[in-house]
Amino acid sequence: MTPTSTTDPAAQPRAAGSAPARPRSVTAAVGAAPAWVRYALLALGLVVALYLPNGLYPTVAVDILCWSLFAVAVDLLLGFTGLMSFGHAAFWGASAYATGLVATRAGAPFPVAVLAGAVLAALLAVPIGYLAVRRTGIYFAMVTLAFAQMVYYVANEWSSLTGGENGLQGVPRELAGLDLSDEYYFYYAALPIVLLGLFAAWRIVHSPFGRVLVGIRDNPARARALGYPVHRYKLIAFVLSAFLAGLGGGLFAIGHMFVSLDVLHWTTSGKAVIVVVLGGIGTLWGGLVGAAILVRLEDWLSFSGFESVGLVTGGIFVLVVLLFRRGVWGTVAALANRWWSGRRK
Repeated sequence: MTPTSTTDPAAQPRAAGSAPARPRSVTAAVGAAPAWVRYALLALGLVVALYLPNGLYPTVAVDILCWSLFAVAVDLLLGFTGLMSFGHAAFWGASAYATGLVATRAGAPFPVAVLAGAVLAALLAVPIGYLAVRRTGIYFAMVTLAFAQMVYYVANEWSSLTGGENGLQGVPRELAGLDLSDEYYFYYAALPIVLLGLFAAWRIVHSPFGRVLVGIRDNPARARALGYPVHRYKLIAFVLSAFLAGLGGGLFAIGHMFVSLDVLHWTTSGKAVIVVVLGGIGTLWGGLVGAAILVRLEDWLSFSGFESVGLVTGGIFVLVVLLFRRGVWGTVAALANRWWSGRRK
């Protein structure tokens, strides 16, 4: 993966007569904020994460954790690599099934089962990504969707292993003899895994590898001219994204103690994309905000007896796209950065 040039494509100056440079990303804007602001946001996020099951029904809090990790995984591919995947449910769902099977049949502690599911998701992503990353735009999205539907078909037909339409039931929550049957205690057992996954995503984005991904997203031809193996970088990003999605899918299976075919359905991939757009594409942490809004809204509407949940969530999605082009977190971060820049002048 060593390029023939050490020049960072994300940091190249704009040549005379070339297209205008892209505006600075929200991640870069937040990174340019004073250290105390970043640490304060981190502390606030940790406090919210620790308090969450006390302010919400613990099952809803667990779902927010899982979908947040899923959204961050999708944003790593969409926001920082420029690849729209409509097939990430394959990795989320495959990991959920693998986690359920390892926990049920091998009796492994749930962190081991979740890790096994995430590894399977990453391995599954290698052949799919190898074929998909050679396409761009809508063609990439359709290839990933096609492979995801193939995985869905296999899971449906292989009923002796997956349970078919009945799914996997009674997935245990084993961890060194601890009683995790209560969702409240399971939330705090799952939280460290989610935090590790989020830290991994943050480290990827802020590494030289992540800067190359941004350069490939902005101008793949220039990155290729500088000697970077573009397809190889995209494949690695695809596999890493699948691994993080697998972590979320495995925790989702353990959290619900049940795995159904819904985890592999194409609408699951679509929901993850909606969460990313709602929070803000290319913001990384916007996925957490989008997941919290969407999961809490769905729970509230279902609890109130409202049946057309998709109508409301779809309407909110349209409003966000029209009024908040950067998403909720992206818009707030951009306004805060503008205010801070104005104070410094």
